[in-house]
Amino acid sequence: MTPQMDSEHLLNLDRTLVWHPCTQAGTAAPPVPIRSASGAVLTDIEGREVLDLISSRGAILHGHGHPAIAAAVARQAHKLGQVMFAGFTHEPAVDLCRRLTGLLPGGLHRCFFSDNGSTAVEVALKMALQAWRNHGVRGRTRFLAFDGGCHGDTVGAMSVGVSSGLFEAWRELLFPVDVLPVPHTWMADGEVQDRETAALAVLDRHLERHGANTLAAVIEPLVQGGGGMLMHRPAFLRAVVERLRSRGVLVILDEVMTGFGRTGEGFACLEAQVAPDILCLAQGLTGGALPMGLTVTTEPVYQAFLDEAPEKAFQSGHACTANPLACAAALASLDLFVDPACALARKQIEHCHRTGLAQVLLAEPHVSRLRIQGTIAAMEVAGSPGLNARMERFFLGRGLLLQPLGSTLYLMPPYCITDAQLDRAYETIVEGLGCGFADI
Repeated sequence: MTPQMDSEHLLNLDRTLVWHPCTQAGTAAPPVPIRSASGAVLTDIEGREVLDLISSRGAILHGHGHPAIAAAVARQAHKLGQVMFAGFTHEPAVDLCRRLTGLLPGGLHRCFFSDNGSTAVEVALKMALQAWRNHGVRGRTRFLAFDGGCHGDTVGAMSVGVSSGLFEAWRELLFPVDVLPVPHTWMADGEVQDRETAALAVLDRHLERHGANTLAAVIEPLVQGGGGMLMHRPAFLRAVVERLRSRGVLVILDEVMTGFGRTGEGFACLEAQVAPDILCLAQGLTGGALPMGLTVTTEPVYQAFLDEAPEKAFQSGHACTANPLACAAALASLDLFVDPACALARKQIEHCHRTGLAQVLLAEPHVSRLRIQGTIAAMEVAGSPGLNARMERFFLGRGLLLQPLGSTLYLMPPYCITDAQLDRAYETIVEGLGCGFADI
């Protein structure tokens, strides 16, 4: 058995061998070496605790190391760890599809497995394009996306998320996408109705001109995560979907981040009372225990691929598609999710957010655009260049994992968070605002 490394040895090896994601290694501080995690708390190699207030970028649903999920994975590992999913099947995958589709809007019951949120979106884009081609329709060539959306970092997902501004380094790889405005809103926003009317007018004009040539539209419902936790109202989303359907445009909802109760209800599409043609899921799907993506669609879309011609099959998939261990984790996470206690926990988180944001606003009137959607809270913090990194260092120095998105400070905790833990987070935010997030 390999002995545990001390912190210095681990970080030296990391510096020599590892390339971390979304990190400028030329200027970044050394990564924090985490040894274990439980509930909402990470523990580093020296025994220091860090409260995870962003669910490790939204993946952790019920808390780190949840015993029910860990036990389910262990049981499955003794039965079947992996088998190719082309030409084979297994009970965990089939049972997951059966149970999950029972929670989704009617009509969504054909499930295609992939590896993560980016691939779930990539699958949706390819699925929509090929469905039209298989029907013999060649005139629909345009994709439609919405300003501020961020859908992942595979080529198709980057293309529909280009307005996030995160993918300039690869712009030459991306295909053209029509990007339309979204009326982002916040608490005490008295002008949202006017912005919604204007945005819908832009959509109407676009569809009048290009509706017959548009094959699909993709949007993150209610909350656009990577773009800065940007929020829009359910009524606006309904109006968008109605217009797209009237033009025969396939509707893709990216619920990679919003799914499984993040926005309050089970799924944002249910909260907004809309039913997409294609739904993308990941992150909370396995409770964060293992990577998995799922693209769920309707019978008409599925039927477009049934033919004697091999080229009309959906030739997409990966070696570990529908991994049984990940399916077992997803089933255990689903058990926890449908428990009434989970819904109560989410409501309590929302209540704590409202109390906490009220305290923030009283203490620091210069923060702006405070907003809440279910278990997600966000605000804009004005400051000098480097504020993002300064905030992150400030919170980490006080044992909190909060990673701002530009000037957006957000909280999206796991559902096991306690009132005391969230109260501590908001008290620390107020403290930081008071001192300009000066380093300790």
